[in-house]
Amino acid sequence: MALDTDTVRRIARLARIHVDDAELAPLADELNNILGWIEQLDEVDTDGVAPMTSVVEMVQRLRADEMNDGDIQEDVLANATDPADGFFTVPKVVE
Repeated sequence: MALDTDTVRRIARLARIHVDDAELAPLADELNNILGWIEQLDEVDTDGVAPMTSVVEMVQRLRADEMNDGDIQEDVLANATDPADGFFTVPKVVE
């Protein structure tokens, strides 16, 4: 897929990037080179290759998933203007 200057102008407008007309042709060449590299990557056979997130084998450190209330209710409500029964109170907005 080759990009011409009109397509590059439209991409720049959609991206809200100001590109002068003199810069459109070199930018089109650069984008075409990038797309060429992507097309080369599409040709690589990746069958049987496991997906990876890092080049180094790593094991995720996990912690036990335990629910608790944090025991910090008083600290959370310390800045509340009008706490009531352990909750924030807000003005009524719907009548």
